[in-house]
Amino acid sequence: MGGTFDPPHLGHVAAAKAVLERLSLSRLLLVVANDPWQKSGTRPVSPAEDRFALTEALAAEVPGAEASRIEIDRGGPSYSVDTAEEILAREGGDHPVELYLVVGADLVPELGTWHRPEDLRRLVTLAVVSRPVPGTTPAVPEGWRVEWIDGPQVPISSSEVRRRLARGVPVDDQVPKSVIRCIERRGLYAVL
Repeated sequence: MGGTFDPPHLGHVAAAKAVLERLSLSRLLLVVANDPWQKSGTRPVSPAEDRFALTEALAAEVPGAEASRIEIDRGGPSYSVDTAEEILAREGGDHPVELYLVVGADLVPELGTWHRPEDLRRLVTLAVVSRPVPGTTPAVPEGWRVEWIDGPQVPISSSEVRRRLARGVPVDDQVPKSVIRCIERRGLYAVL
């Protein structure tokens, strides 16, 4: 489950728990993007190390989940296909693993714009989590293996959390307390 996690919130917790339960996963990596290339230049993005610390705090809320710095350590733009290849090379060995890429349903129409989508399609099964967005279920481009996850409808976005924090509005109903404490310790989102 990759993302910018800027900051992580209760919607991420709900999606992670739904995926772990529905797919009976042995582990779920919360992969923090180093350079979220599709967001770079469109808005300021908090430093990767800060976002990783916040994601570690979030992972503590989800048994079976762990924060991953694989994309931070690799450096450069974060491409899901590179991450999938690296995970499969590390974990595959004598016991092949089935790799799921967790995405929100709102991202499905964009899959064709991702870096090397054909290669990514061969490597992973999409775990598409429904999100509280109006409209119909998106059509998945041909050739992808898909598991649909009826995620809890938690209408929260990181951009809204950032706006509220910048205005000094409490986010206790949107962000786990452990993440809020980490935000406060690091002095994040006070002014955007």
